[in-house]
Amino acid sequence: MILIADGGSTKCDWILLDSKGEQLLKTRTKGLNPAVFKTEVLLERLDENEDLQKVRSQVERVHFYGAGCGTPKPTAMLQKLLSGWFSNATEVLVQEDMVAAVYAVTDKPGIVCILGTGSNSCYYDGKTIRTAVDSLGYILMDEASGNYFGKRLIRDYYYKKMPKSLADKFEKEYDLSSDTIKENIYKKDSPNTYLAQFAEFIFKNERNGYFYQLIAEGMQNFIEHRVLCFKEAQNVPIHFVGSIAYFSQDIIKDALQPYRLEAGNFVQRPIDGILDYYRKNVLKTQQ
Repeated sequence: MILIADGGSTKCDWILLDSKGEQLLKTRTKGLNPAVFKTEVLLERLDENEDLQKVRSQVERVHFYGAGCGTPKPTAMLQKLLSGWFSNATEVLVQEDMVAAVYAVTDKPGIVCILGTGSNSCYYDGKTIRTAVDSLGYILMDEASGNYFGKRLIRDYYYKKMPKSLADKFEKEYDLSSDTIKENIYKKDSPNTYLAQFAEFIFKNERNGYFYQLIAEGMQNFIEHRVLCFKEAQNVPIHFVGSIAYFSQDIIKDALQPYRLEAGNFVQRPIDGILDYYRKNVLKTQQ
C-alpha cells in the first residue's frame, strides 16, 4: 500500500491506495509544514488522526508533498519523522508541494502556480521543474496568498479603507483587537496560518467592487513577480492550484489578459489530480 499526502501550513490531505490504485482511505490532518512547525507539533498532528493511526503499521510506502519541503534541512527533518512514525514503510519520499501541483494540473509544459495559505510558482518543461526565485515566505513574499489577503483585510480595517458595511460584519466574525492580533502574529506559532484564516471572509461574502479590487491587485502583484519571471510565460498556459485560485478564477483570467497570458487549469485540491497521476504513471508501471 502507498500513502500519498499533499500538505500545506493549514491542512494536509492523505490518500491510501492499494497496488491496483483503489482508494482505501482518505483523511485530513492539520498542516505539516516542517519549515514552520517544530517536530513535537508535527508528531502531535499525526498522533491525533485516528484514521492514520489504524493503518500506520500497514503502510509500505509514503510519498509526501508539502509546503516547506523545498530546502534540505526541513525536508530531512520531516523525512526522518515520517520514517519513524510509519515504522514499517520501506520507502519515505518527501518533496516540495510544487511537484504535487504540477502532477495535479498538467503533463505538458506550462507555468504552475500555488495560491493557498502561501504562494509559489514554477515552470514545468514536461519533465523537470524549475523555479525562478527561492520563496522567502509570508513576511517577504507570498503574493496573492491567503496570508497576503489576510494582512490586507486587517490593514484595510484598521486604516478604515474597508467599506463600513463590510467592516461591521468583519468585526463581528473575528476578534480584531490589536492585542489579540499582535499576540498571534508576534508571539504564537504559525502566524501565516493565523493570517490566512481572515482571507475566508472574502469568499464567504458576495463578490463586490472592494473584494474584486483586492484580489485583482494581489493577482497583478503575483503575476509581475512570480509569473513574468519566466521567459516562457507568453508561450505556455498558466495553471493554478489552491482554494484562493479556484474561487477567484474569473478575476485571475481578467488579470492575465493585459499581459497576454493564457489561463490553464484550475484545481482546488491537488490530491485529486495526484491520484490520476499515480494510477497512470506510478502504480501502472509496477503491475
